[in-house]
Formats: sequence, C-alpha cells, structure tokens
Amino acid sequence: MFERYDPPGVAPPIGNYAHALEVPAGWRLLFISGQVPERPDGSVPDGFEAQCHAAWTNVLAALAAAGLGPEHLVKVTTFLTRRDQAEMNSEIRRAHLGDTRPALTVIVAETLSTPWLLEIEAIAAGPGRSHLPDPRS
Repeated sequence: MFERYDPPGVAPPIGNYAHALEVPAGWRLLFISGQVPERPDGSVPDGFEAQCHAAWTNVLAALAAAGLGPEHLVKVTTFLTRRDQAEMNSEIRRAHLGDTRPALTVIVAETLSTPWLLEIEAIAAGPGRSHLPDPRS
C-alpha cells in the first residue's frame, strides 16, 4: 500500500514504525487533529494506560468516519507528559495498530492541559476520492 523507506546508513527503527513512507499518487489525505483522552460524554479516564486507550479510540473513530482504518496511517505524533510513559505508549499503540508501521514522533510535553496525560495527532492516506463534493464545481 505505502512504500516504506528505512534507508541504509540510518539506524533501523527501534520500534514499530518506518523512517519514511510514500503515499501513492492520487490518494486522498486525512489530517486528524490532536486527539485527547476524552470519552463521548466528556469524562476522562484515570491513569495513563486508560487515557492512552481512550485517545487511540478517538483516533480510530476519526479514521472510521472517513472510511479509513489504522492501516491507512502514514504519520503519528504523540505528546506525552512524562518520559516514563513511552514504553506503555508503544505497547498500547501496537495493540491498536497491529502491524501498521507509520512514520512516528513521540514528544514529551509536560505542559499538556490537565487532566490529559497525552495527545495523539495523525495523518492518514486512502485510495480514491473523498466523499466530499469538489469545491471547484
């Protein structure tokens, strides 16, 4: 689906990601705003593990709304509030994405809004045209 590049002369990925991905010509792009661990009722789960699952649930819901799935992710950026959350974040991401290997960035940003412990933004690409009307017509 995507051409993945893990170039020679660069250390291999240490996790479930690719150094770079190329989207085929003619594919549509979906930009997903930072998803926080709020449930539909506005509540925020307690603890990092539950919040991480909630944020991924929101990312996957945004993908599904556009008719896409986790296999269409090309870039994921995760903002954590503490460095010691990185390993659990990786485990939970793998649980939600399976074998999908998007380009990946993880940033420790201690100043996320309380009570959120993380935020996830993403870019996805899918075949075909958007279901939205062409604004030029």
